[in-house]
Amino acid sequence: MKQIYKKILAVLMTFVVLFSTMSFSISEHYCGDHLVDSALFSKAKSCGMAMETANADSDCNSFKKDCCSDKVKQIEGQSNLKIDFNNLTIPQQQFVAVFTYSYLNLFDGVDSKINAFEDYSPPLVDKDITVLYRVFRI
Repeated sequence: MKQIYKKILAVLMTFVVLFSTMSFSISEHYCGDHLVDSALFSKAKSCGMAMETANADSDCNSFKKDCCSDKVKQIEGQSNLKIDFNNLTIPQQQFVAVFTYSYLNLFDGVDSKINAFEDYSPPLVDKDITVLYRVFRI
């Protein structure tokens, strides 16, 4: 059960890192005050009621206000993820060195077949101590 929680947490953390570093844009098309279309990563489709503006060399000088509007929201992700190790102070450099040394030495295998009492024999028991002191486990 504990490993399932760890796996779920690891997947959630990868999504957090992915979405915090990814930048994207949301394009919205409004006709008046009503949202007609919204699109992620592309331009929103028009409703077809956009007004054409008159050319500068044409005789028509009337300009009508367009009822449609486009809004683009850009969400910038984190772009500076590389840590610069050139600006570390002396205590920070010492910490990094000691941390990496101790972390790498964690994985050195401990020999489990070491028996410190191999050369020594246990003392001989003359009397049964539990009977002598009348201490019994119940």
